[in-house]
Amino acid sequence: MEAALKNELRLLEAGIKRTEQNMRKFEGKFHLSTLEFIGKYENDEIEETMDYAEWIGEHRMLERLREKAETLRGIRFAN
Repeated sequence: MEAALKNELRLLEAGIKRTEQNMRKFEGKFHLSTLEFIGKYENDEIEETMDYAEWIGEHRMLERLREKAETLRGIRFAN
């Protein structure tokens, strides 16, 4: 069981890294940090585009991946 959880955590960490890379591409393309983008998006200051929909999707995915990884890191096994 411990090995399976370690493997799952490894996969989550790879997903986090890949998602962060995708977000950096959007940041470079639009010259905005993700934090700035999210603020503008939530305040309806930008028009919805496919790129923006993908960016917000990446942001939400990153949040979920980090939450799952944190949960797995908190699991302790009795020896």
